[in-house]
Amino acid sequence: MRFFDELKTSLEEAIEIKEGVQPATKITRYEIADVKAIRENLNISQSEMAKALGTSIDTIKSWESKRRNPTGLAAKVLAVIQDNPAFFLELAAH
Repeated sequence: MRFFDELKTSLEEAIEIKEGVQPATKITRYEIADVKAIRENLNISQSEMAKALGTSIDTIKSWESKRRNPTGLAAKVLAVIQDNPAFFLELAAH
Protein backbone atom coordinates (compact mmCIF):
# COMPACT_ATOMS: atom_id res chain seq x y z
CA MET A 1 0.00 0.00 0.00
CA ARG A 2 2.95 2.32 0.52
CA PHE A 3 3.45 2.69 -3.25
CA PHE A 4 -0.22 3.57 -3.75
CA ASP A 5 -0.07 6.13 -0.93
CA GLU A 6 3.01 7.78 -2.45
CA LEU A 7 1.38 7.83 -5.87
CA LYS A 8 -1.82 9.35 -4.44
CA THR A 9 0.18 12.02 -2.60
CA SER A 10 2.11 12.81 -5.76
CA LEU A 11 -1.08 13.20 -7.79
CA GLU A 12 -2.63 15.43 -5.14
CA GLU A 13 0.50 17.59 -5.20
CA ALA A 14 0.34 17.79 -9.01
CA ILE A 15 -3.26 19.01 -8.81
CA GLU A 16 -2.33 21.66 -6.25
CA ILE A 17 0.52 22.85 -8.48
CA LYS A 18 -1.76 22.98 -11.52
CA GLU A 19 -4.40 24.93 -9.60
CA GLY A 20 -1.79 27.37 -8.27
CA VAL A 21 -2.25 26.34 -4.64
CA GLN A 22 1.45 25.58 -4.28
CA PRO A 23 4.50 26.21 -6.48
CA ALA A 24 6.39 23.41 -8.16
CA THR A 25 9.56 22.53 -6.27
CA LYS A 26 11.49 21.69 -9.43
CA ILE A 27 10.90 22.64 -13.04
CA THR A 28 13.04 21.13 -15.78
CA ARG A 29 13.07 22.77 -19.18
CA TYR A 30 15.20 21.94 -22.16
CA GLU A 31 16.02 24.37 -24.90
CA ILE A 32 14.57 23.06 -28.15
CA ALA A 33 17.46 22.08 -30.38
CA ASP A 34 17.80 23.57 -33.84
CA VAL A 35 18.23 20.17 -35.47
CA LYS A 36 18.86 21.55 -38.94
CA ALA A 37 21.61 23.86 -37.68
CA ILE A 38 23.22 21.01 -35.74
CA ARG A 39 23.10 18.75 -38.80
CA GLU A 40 24.48 21.43 -41.11
CA ASN A 41 27.26 22.21 -38.62
CA LEU A 42 28.19 18.52 -38.70
CA ASN A 43 28.00 18.57 -42.52
CA ILE A 44 25.90 15.39 -42.61
CA SER A 45 22.73 14.32 -44.38
CA GLN A 46 19.36 13.73 -42.78
CA SER A 47 19.88 10.05 -43.45
CA GLU A 48 23.21 10.00 -41.63
CA MET A 49 21.74 11.81 -38.65
CA ALA A 50 18.74 9.48 -38.51
CA LYS A 51 20.96 6.42 -38.59
CA ALA A 52 23.25 7.70 -35.82
CA LEU A 53 20.30 8.66 -33.60
CA GLY A 54 18.44 5.44 -34.31
CA THR A 55 15.40 7.18 -35.72
CA SER A 56 13.74 7.69 -39.09
CA ILE A 57 14.47 10.30 -41.72
CA ASP A 58 10.85 11.44 -41.36
CA THR A 59 11.50 12.19 -37.68
CA ILE A 60 14.55 14.27 -38.58
CA LYS A 61 12.50 16.11 -41.21
CA SER A 62 9.68 16.82 -38.75
CA TRP A 63 12.17 18.16 -36.19
CA GLU A 64 13.81 20.38 -38.80
CA SER A 65 10.48 21.75 -40.00
CA LYS A 66 9.40 22.32 -36.37
CA ARG A 67 6.29 20.14 -36.81
CA ARG A 68 7.58 18.13 -33.84
CA ASN A 69 10.22 18.72 -31.21
CA PRO A 70 12.75 16.22 -29.93
CA THR A 71 11.89 15.12 -26.41
CA GLY A 72 13.38 12.97 -23.69
CA LEU A 73 16.63 11.25 -24.49
CA ALA A 74 16.69 12.62 -28.05
CA ALA A 75 16.57 16.19 -26.72
CA LYS A 76 19.41 15.45 -24.30
CA VAL A 77 21.55 13.76 -26.97
CA LEU A 78 21.04 16.66 -29.37
CA ALA A 79 22.04 19.12 -26.63
CA VAL A 80 25.24 17.15 -26.06
CA ILE A 81 25.97 17.03 -29.80
CA GLN A 82 25.38 20.77 -30.04
CA ASP A 83 27.88 21.40 -27.22
CA ASN A 84 30.31 18.70 -28.33
CA PRO A 85 30.03 17.86 -32.05
CA ALA A 86 32.66 15.12 -31.68
CA PHE A 87 30.10 13.17 -29.66
CA PHE A 88 28.17 12.62 -32.89
CA LEU A 89 31.11 10.65 -34.25
CA GLU A 90 30.90 8.39 -31.20
CA LEU A 91 27.20 7.77 -31.85
CA ALA A 92 27.70 7.20 -35.55
CA ALA A 93 30.39 4.58 -34.85
CA HIS A 94 27.98 2.34 -32.93
